[in-house]
Amino acid sequence: MKQKKNEIKIALFFLAPSVFGFLIFFFVPFILGLYYSMVDSPIRGKFVGLSNYYQLITNPVLLKACYNTFVFTSISVPLNIGISLTLAILLNKIKYFRNILRTAFVIPLVVPVASVVLVWQVIFDIHGPLNYLLHTMGFSNIDWMKTNWARIVVVVVYLWKNLGYNMILFLAGLNNIPPEYYESAEIDGAGTLRKFFSITMVCLTPTTFFVFIISIINSFKVFRETYLISGAYPQDGIYMLQHYMNNMFASLDYQKLTSAAFIMAIFIYLLVVVLYRLERKIHKVIN
Repeated sequence: MKQKKNEIKIALFFLAPSVFGFLIFFFVPFILGLYYSMVDSPIRGKFVGLSNYYQLITNPVLLKACYNTFVFTSISVPLNIGISLTLAILLNKIKYFRNILRTAFVIPLVVPVASVVLVWQVIFDIHGPLNYLLHTMGFSNIDWMKTNWARIVVVVVYLWKNLGYNMILFLAGLNNIPPEYYESAEIDGAGTLRKFFSITMVCLTPTTFFVFIISIINSFKVFRETYLISGAYPQDGIYMLQHYMNNMFASLDYQKLTSAAFIMAIFIYLLVVVLYRLERKIHKVIN
């Protein structure tokens, strides 16, 4: 009994720095944010309950930002999963230069965002190389970041940034599939599509759900690239939730900022819970 108490004390001693850091940098800011979201002013504010949340959900600017975020996520996440899975399958079959190609796809993860954004700004400038190429082909110049094409530009930047990471995850999942499954399927006369849907996709179900969740979370992080490319007030189609919260922070409107942050956090939490429950049900059906 005494030895067990000593082990608990030692465990608590080693856990203390992590617990202290969690309380200081996560739990306390969370409580303060919740408090600010329910007062009318961060300094000597009066308690207003859910009034700030009601003002937000009836704010046309926030609703527009929510709509743009939903559209962007609905487009970018399926593309991200589909392209990264295709690349993983192709790389898994390549014998030569496999490691070099893997490294090439992972490089965007380690390149500083600010330096890459300068390249994208040059490429998509109205007088940039892309418009010059279109002009030589007989097309007129496109102002990429000030028209409806801006959403496509942001999707391209998002895919460029996240494809490599998801591809590595799918490669790990593919390498864990026993080759005997495919050999048995070939003996039974199964074709390529049959093996893909009955073996590959079934075995990749946990990986696919994990990639799906990570892709959704990363789609909410595209603000950095969008902000650096087009500023705090971009084209109407790419004004995201993060733009709204950033502008509220710039105007020192902490009540709306924290309220919007909690709304987004609750939405992401509920979405992840639903996806995990769906994954468990599918896993039970498969097994």
